[in-house]
Amino acid sequence: MGRNRHQCGERVHVGHRDHLGQRPRARRRPARHLPARCRKARHANYKPEVPGGIGEENLPTITLPYIKSAREGVVRLGMLVEKYGTYETNGVAFGDADEVWYWENIGGHHWIARRVPDDCYVVQPNRQGIDHFDLADALGDQHDYMCSADLAQWIRENDLLMDMPAHEEDAGETVEGLPRYFNARIAFSTYTWLDQLYNAPRKWYLCRRLTPSDARFAGPAPAFGPESLDIPWAMRPDKKLSASDVKDLLATTYDGTEYDPYGTKGTPATRHQYRYVGIDRTSECSILCIRPNAPAALRGVHWFAPASGPFNTAVALYANVKELPAYLDTPTEVTTGSLYWNNRLVAGLSDPQFFESYEAIQGYRLNTMAQGYQSLRETDAALEKLAAEGKANLDDMDDPTVIAELERANQALVDSVQTQTRALLGTVLDQRTVTMKNAFNMNDH
Repeated sequence: MGRNRHQCGERVHVGHRDHLGQRPRARRRPARHLPARCRKARHANYKPEVPGGIGEENLPTITLPYIKSAREGVVRLGMLVEKYGTYETNGVAFGDADEVWYWENIGGHHWIARRVPDDCYVVQPNRQGIDHFDLADALGDQHDYMCSADLAQWIRENDLLMDMPAHEEDAGETVEGLPRYFNARIAFSTYTWLDQLYNAPRKWYLCRRLTPSDARFAGPAPAFGPESLDIPWAMRPDKKLSASDVKDLLATTYDGTEYDPYGTKGTPATRHQYRYVGIDRTSECSILCIRPNAPAALRGVHWFAPASGPFNTAVALYANVKELPAYLDTPTEVTTGSLYWNNRLVAGLSDPQFFESYEAIQGYRLNTMAQGYQSLRETDAALEKLAAEGKANLDDMDDPTVIAELERANQALVDSVQTQTRALLGTVLDQRTVTMKNAFNMNDH
């Protein structure tokens, strides 16, 4: 999912990661191996393995330490992919206090990027997303679009323009022998039954929730349905969004429709027809907020939501810290000393009797996220007071006083979340045990 204006004027970027550590946009390919020959260096036929380009796990370390803006991130990653190539397709969102850019690898050494309009959101499932593309801007001023330097040549050589131009602004203008405007999704993406089952339904549902006024989602014969593959890449929401709104959306299982596995509408087949947004195997969901009106040292907030969305909460953490609370660690062994494992236990216990546990889980989520907002407000105020007294510099990301106060706020909030998570686990465990099949009382005979 892309980013949007927060109701407090923030930029919000969200992303899922499943329990295998994979982001949805990445499509893993089988690992490359050397040909079937001796792989030992001492053997006469040994040939060293040749690296196969950039992959998802490389992206943070080869970009973030070297950039100071979203635009710089697009340029740097594009340069590296043009030089080294990639062995998989990926989509990456770069954001700062002024801009949000979405970058897509479209194969090998080629890429495109588009700036997200300030009043729009982007819902991006496991599929190439950018549709409308301005080739003249991408190869020229780069105000809203960017691309690899030889994109036009590559498109021509491989006959990739497959869409029928229908843009009103397309009056026949060309760039390097190609139409200035074209549909990049049609040119570079897939249109398969797997997209219709796994990818399109999630975009349909979230866009319908965020822009219910759009007539294309309404009526007895809507233009866009669960399997529609051409829903616009960026859309304008009916209202501004909060981190809490985004958290609820990323936890949804098509609530209120015949596709909800916990609902009563439809049939057993329809309730398991499409891939859910709040899926069971989610490892963590990150809602990254950049608050342009906050001082630099307080600007970044990471709402961290580990484990499956319908059963967890999001913890509001200041990002400008050196250490995070130990409760947020995820050891390999199951333990109640980890927020991730506690939420996995809650999910496993609650899933068979979803509605019996729903009230407790919803109350837990509302309380802990409200405390997150409170923590941000009180900590901001405390640090602004210290700054007014000359005891802290809020424009210095490395100010030790600021960092210590942010770490203290994070720890205090996580301590409260840990207490409430422990109580929630006890509640759902009690609800589950009273319905066990081996229960028996004296008056049962």
